[in-house]
Amino acid sequence: MTVSDNNQPSPTTLDGLLDMLSKSLTPQDLELIERAYRVADQAHAGQQRASGESYMHHPLAVAGILAEINLDVATLAAALLHDVVEDTPYTIEMMQRDFGPEIAKLVDGVTKLDKINELRRSQERMADTKAESLRKMFLAMVDDIRVVLIKLADRLHNMRTLGALPEHKRKRIARETLEIFAPLANRLGIWQIKWELEDQAFRYLDPATYKAIAQAIDQRRVERERAISLVVNTLERELRQMGIEAHIYGRPKHIYSIWRKMKRKGVDFDQIYDAQGVRVVLDEVRDCYAALGIVHSLWRPIPGEFDDYIATPKENQYRSLHTAVVGPGGRPLEVQIRTNDMQHTAEYGIAAHWRYKEQPTRRDVAFENKIAWLRQLMEWRQEVSEAQEFVDALKTDIFQDRVYTFTPRGDIIDLPAGATPVDFAYEVHTEIGHRCRGARVNGKMLALDSKLSHGDQVEIITVKRGGPSRDWLNPHLGFVQTQKARSKIRQWFRKQDRQENITEGRDLLEKELRRLSVQPPSYETLAKQFGYDKVDDLFCAIGAGDINPQQIASRMLEEERPQDPVMVIPPEAVTGKRPSELDDISVSGVEGLLTHHARCCKPLPGESIIGYVTRGRGVSIHRRDCPNILSTKDQERLISVEWGGEKQTYPVSISVRAYDRSGLLRDIASLVADEKINLREAQARTGLKDNLAIVTATLDISSTVQLSRILTRIERLSNVVEAHRLAG
Repeated sequence: MTVSDNNQPSPTTLDGLLDMLSKSLTPQDLELIERAYRVADQAHAGQQRASGESYMHHPLAVAGILAEINLDVATLAAALLHDVVEDTPYTIEMMQRDFGPEIAKLVDGVTKLDKINELRRSQERMADTKAESLRKMFLAMVDDIRVVLIKLADRLHNMRTLGALPEHKRKRIARETLEIFAPLANRLGIWQIKWELEDQAFRYLDPATYKAIAQAIDQRRVERERAISLVVNTLERELRQMGIEAHIYGRPKHIYSIWRKMKRKGVDFDQIYDAQGVRVVLDEVRDCYAALGIVHSLWRPIPGEFDDYIATPKENQYRSLHTAVVGPGGRPLEVQIRTNDMQHTAEYGIAAHWRYKEQPTRRDVAFENKIAWLRQLMEWRQEVSEAQEFVDALKTDIFQDRVYTFTPRGDIIDLPAGATPVDFAYEVHTEIGHRCRGARVNGKMLALDSKLSHGDQVEIITVKRGGPSRDWLNPHLGFVQTQKARSKIRQWFRKQDRQENITEGRDLLEKELRRLSVQPPSYETLAKQFGYDKVDDLFCAIGAGDINPQQIASRMLEEERPQDPVMVIPPEAVTGKRPSELDDISVSGVEGLLTHHARCCKPLPGESIIGYVTRGRGVSIHRRDCPNILSTKDQERLISVEWGGEKQTYPVSISVRAYDRSGLLRDIASLVADEKINLREAQARTGLKDNLAIVTATLDISSTVQLSRILTRIERLSNVVEAHRLAG
């Protein structure tokens, strides 16, 4: 299917594309499209896609998707040419000569950086390469939004044809689509592309659930269509009697959105209100509210299921009335009510406003708001030097669910779900963040690690001088959620006195090592493992927030185990199909290969890992930062691996020293349960000197990161002096 709901297939020939465009483009424009196709067809001659079909099917389909949302001729030509520079000898200079600077710039924006090809091809650089490619795409979108529209259409057609790829690639691409591209389409308001990207990704990430929901929808099709027909006829009759003309039809059912509501509300398919629904499209806003009154007079509204996005539009400029009622036969029914203009914007988002941009005499506020959002996103991009840090910021700061909070003056502050008053302070102003010492939320003082909610009014309590706390960078304490705030805090500490950072860094590391009962071989060795020539440089990096002491301590904890040198053999010696020794490892591109954990680094679930072919024992699984892996010269022996299946746990004994009080053991047990950690046993000794109590417990821990986090949280309990791991 195409972006529209008319089930028109994507064009697979030039004639098919020209037929789509013949009514909207001039003869000169059609000639440009034909010329772009000829150049692309000649450049891609002999190339095939993974499915075996001609490569030109892909750029034709991408151009067809963009034609469906009425993009201009330059964008359509660029869509036909978007892979030429990357995959063929045809250069940007040649394209600029043949098609002019506008089309060449669009194609260059979609094309990956040439530097990517110069990066090392070793597996440990794959994540950086991917991040750099994504970063270029998002930076390009500020200069010309059409680059992103081409990229979204490109991803949509790739998702439609994903079945031709191996399973591990399908899942990786589907996950990336769900995390990056579908949320981006949503933020741009392009609903038609957004929902199909979500459904296609969900289809490959969870095929069993996808199939079950699809079957549930299909099994009730006849019943649903009968009920929808009754609703449509009833509404048309009532609206006609009031002199209101409307277009009413059954609303498309999107599997991923149904699944999300089932999961979020903890209900089954029968209790999802919009599993069946109708959409009412009218001419005027006043007609929308009149239609709402008719709907509520015909069927009983369901409490708490009404939203007025006309009075308060969503951030992506989506406007509509949503209500859920008890429809015919007692079945829940969702009704969406909007004008024709709102419908066009809902379906095509920013693309619906593109034509207005070309008319300088006509001001389009929705388009201007969208561009303002894009530029705000990029305000601090120059301050983020690492590509992966930028992508992490996009995932956390941009694409998570949002909460809308207010300053005391009523200004809206948009934050990701889970954001804290510290994040709020840095979003308002960097200096307010640095000098933040407390927060009054809705008139009440709250802790700085509290999670903010929709509609909270936040007043930041500041001091005249001072800076951030290093505790704010501790991921286990939960003070900061946004990458923007973390970057600002790190920048502040980097500017501080070097000796102060060295002293603070040493103290932080020694405290964490004591807590986990870890004894490093020497600080000099530790510094070299992390790429520093001097110990003071390592301490300074920790003090400045560039390195997390919890990560260092966790690595030292694992290095206590005896080492097992890597033994290299040719890959063909272990290509037999044997069952995997581990259920929690997935080897990319190879099925049934024997795997085992390397003793030299003992990777734990959640850590970044890589595979290495060993003599007679299949693939040895190492951490990516394992010294044996970093020092090996046989890079071609590395195999991409990832975690899968259930996490394994191991018993760890801890000791908690605290001043005795009522409920101490209960609070520790509750906190352990909140972290979803199994408490094997616990006992307390009281009546000690100075009214101290010692609590010892055995926990089932899945990773050293989890161990560090639970110890940190226990230490924050009232009356607790310290918590540490019991060695031996």
